[in-house]
Amino acid sequence: MHLMLKARGAGSGAVSRLLAKNPHNVYDRMEKGVRVRIVYITDTESETEVLIHAEPDPVDLVRGTPNGYDITQYINDREFVTSSLFCSYIRPALGTALNGKPKEDYVQWVEHPFDMELSFGPVASDLPDRVVEELFSSLGYAVTLERDELSYTFDLKKKSSIRRIRLHGQVTVQNALRQLFLLIPVLDNYKHYFISEDEIDKIKRYGEGWLENHPLKELIVRRTLRFSELIRKYELQEGALSVSVEQAGELNQISDKDINESDEGIQDGSAGEVERSESPVSLNELRYRAITEVVTGLPVKRRIVDMGAGEGKLSARLAYISGVESILAVEPSGQSRLRAMERFAKLEDRSGVIAMPEPVIGSLYYFDEQMQNQDVMILCEVIEHIEAYRLNGIMDTIMNDYRPDVLLVTTPNKEYNEVYAMEKESFRHHDHRFEWTRAELAERCEEWALQGNYTFEIRGIGDYAEEYGQPTQLVIFERRKENGS
Repeated sequence: MHLMLKARGAGSGAVSRLLAKNPHNVYDRMEKGVRVRIVYITDTESETEVLIHAEPDPVDLVRGTPNGYDITQYINDREFVTSSLFCSYIRPALGTALNGKPKEDYVQWVEHPFDMELSFGPVASDLPDRVVEELFSSLGYAVTLERDELSYTFDLKKKSSIRRIRLHGQVTVQNALRQLFLLIPVLDNYKHYFISEDEIDKIKRYGEGWLENHPLKELIVRRTLRFSELIRKYELQEGALSVSVEQAGELNQISDKDINESDEGIQDGSAGEVERSESPVSLNELRYRAITEVVTGLPVKRRIVDMGAGEGKLSARLAYISGVESILAVEPSGQSRLRAMERFAKLEDRSGVIAMPEPVIGSLYYFDEQMQNQDVMILCEVIEHIEAYRLNGIMDTIMNDYRPDVLLVTTPNKEYNEVYAMEKESFRHHDHRFEWTRAELAERCEEWALQGNYTFEIRGIGDYAEEYGQPTQLVIFERRKENGS
């Protein structure tokens, strides 16, 4: 993870003074257990180029996390990508520049716009290129995005979701750094620390002078604060954020419950027509409502399996449905199960709870006999995270070995990505292995239903768009009765 800063033109030699780092010495320090280095490649009065590099220990990144024996905690990109982690590592070294308080002889250069080029990366972002470009071009930068071509021996993706970003414009050192410190975490959409009201102060401090008139201000604020409670507090202080259907759709690209259930601020494109009087309804919320309505209407729903239950939000809702006796919340991630257990513990003191969900370690990749012959099995935003070539085998296991009476499956509608102005062949989340059109899903359901002796119905969830349908597809499989059973 690195940042390159290059300034050209008269007075560029003042950049090293604004950074408060001697160009003749290599800055090599340990910050929060991470090696941070600042190296000047060029240092003249007409040109300064400096590299800021951070090198974390990959084991330290996960040490102490409550994942139990979940090996997947060691398989991640945090060691490499430029994210909120990177910003926290280099912030102590750049405090003088961020605050705009160099030695008195150089105060005059704080407000001086340099002809500057900034390059950083790699960046892992779920945002389409068009949105990434607009985040920076709206600030006056010329933006260049670089993607690596991928070479696979099987059909997956042609281009990497990882990007390297190069910016060029007339900007002060202080503003350039403040913009990056706010926008890099927005791109990555990951915070490694507890998000509190301090984030509101950071938005005000780093966004001073440019954020107020930024066309993507709402996206920036929502992805920075993440939680609806913090967003409301921000609006009380700074005024209401206007909801744009297009921006809402872009925010929704990361709303898979099994990837990041904790993000309460993601909005659905249906916000324009659903409960506009208070606040927009997230697409995740609409999924949960649709699933609970279907389950409520079933004549038999005593035993339910929520497969890929994540942090247990859907399972917790199912606990209130009359007629339910047991809920198995199946999830492979240790950290998500812990959060689910915390959520389920709170249900014990609430009225109206019919059945307490039970957190279970499990995966669709492994057979588990306790999943057999349940009344209802739910796969909410799960199948698109499975390699397509493995999916037929998994569906065969579900329908012919587990044999639930009713199987509910939700998955994104690829056609609706056009409404979100996403690039062709890009996915709503970096972990998606595929996304299907309505016709493609219907074709696969025909095959599965025939082989598993099920009937099926497909419904849409979310705001309807002419020609594109709805953002989420819900499939209701019902097992055919055999010999009157």
